[in-house]
Amino acid sequence: MLKLKKDIKSSSEVNKGTLGMRKHDALTAYLMLAPGFILITIFVIVPFFYSIAVSFTDWSFYGTSKFVGFKNYRVILTNKLFRTSLTVAIKYVLIIVPTLFIVSFLFSHVLKGMKGKAASFAKTSVYIPTVISGILAAAIFTFIYDYQGGILNSILANFGIPKQAFLKKPLISSIALSIPIVWLGFGYNTLVMLAGLLDIPQVYYEAADVEGANAFEKLIYITIPSMKNIFILITITLVTGALTEFNVPYMMTGGGPTNSNLTPIVYIFNNFKSNPTMGPTVAASLLMVIVLSLISGLIFTIIKSEKSMDA
Repeated sequence: MLKLKKDIKSSSEVNKGTLGMRKHDALTAYLMLAPGFILITIFVIVPFFYSIAVSFTDWSFYGTSKFVGFKNYRVILTNKLFRTSLTVAIKYVLIIVPTLFIVSFLFSHVLKGMKGKAASFAKTSVYIPTVISGILAAAIFTFIYDYQGGILNSILANFGIPKQAFLKKPLISSIALSIPIVWLGFGYNTLVMLAGLLDIPQVYYEAADVEGANAFEKLIYITIPSMKNIFILITITLVTGALTEFNVPYMMTGGGPTNSNLTPIVYIFNNFKSNPTMGPTVAASLLMVIVLSLISGLIFTIIKSEKSMDA
C-alpha cells in the first residue's frame, strides 16, 4: 500500500513537471511567433482592413473623404478598360501557364538525366534569368524586338524576311511579351519540378520495369501522381503571376497597342496616376484579391492536395 502511494505521488510529480515543460514550451513558441505576428498585423492585416474602408469612400491625399457606398465598385465593374484588362489577363494565363508548365516539366527531366559538372552548370545557367528583374528583362527584349536595329529583325533580314513591328500589332505583341515572362519564370519552375522528380523513390520505377511498364505508363501512373502537390504549387504560382503581371507589359508597351496588353495591374496603376481619389483604385485592387482567391480555391478543389505515396 505504501509502495502504491509512493508510485502515485511520483507519477503526479512527473505529470506536474511535464505540464510545466509544456507551458514553458508554449510560452517560448508564442514569444518566437510574436515578432512575425506583429509585423503581419502592422503591414498586412491593418492595411487590408483599412483599404476595405477606403474603398467605400472618395478619399484622396489632399482633402477630406465621405462615404459613397458601393459607388467605387460600380464604377470599376462598369468600366470598359477594367473588363478589357481582365480579358488580357485571361489571355496571358492561356499563353503563359501551359507553355511554362510544359517546357519546365520537360527540361526538368533533361536536368535529372545530367550528371557531374554539366548538371551543376546547367542548373546555374537556367536559374540566372530568375534573379533578373522584370524591368531589366523588358529593356533587353525591347532592344531585341526593336523595328529598326533589333536583333530579331536583323536575323529575319538575313533570310529575306521583311521587318516586323513586334510591339505594334495586338496579337504578335501579346506573344512577344509572353516570351520574356516565360524566360523569367523558366528557371525557378524547372528547378521546383526537378526537386519533385528527385523526391520520387527510384524503387517505384524499378518495380515498374519488372512489370514491363513503358515510359508513358511510368509517366501516367508514377511521375504525375507523385508530383501532384508540386503541380498545385506551380499552377497557382503561374496563374496568379500571369493575372498580376505588370513590369513587362508596362515597360515594353505601356499596355498597348490598343490596350491589347493592358493587364489589371497596369490598369490599376494608370488609374492611380490619373484619378484624384483613391476609392476606385483600392476597389479595383480588392476585386483582384477576390478574383485571385477564387481562382486559387478553384485550383485546390480541382487538384486535391494529397500526401506523398510513401508517406
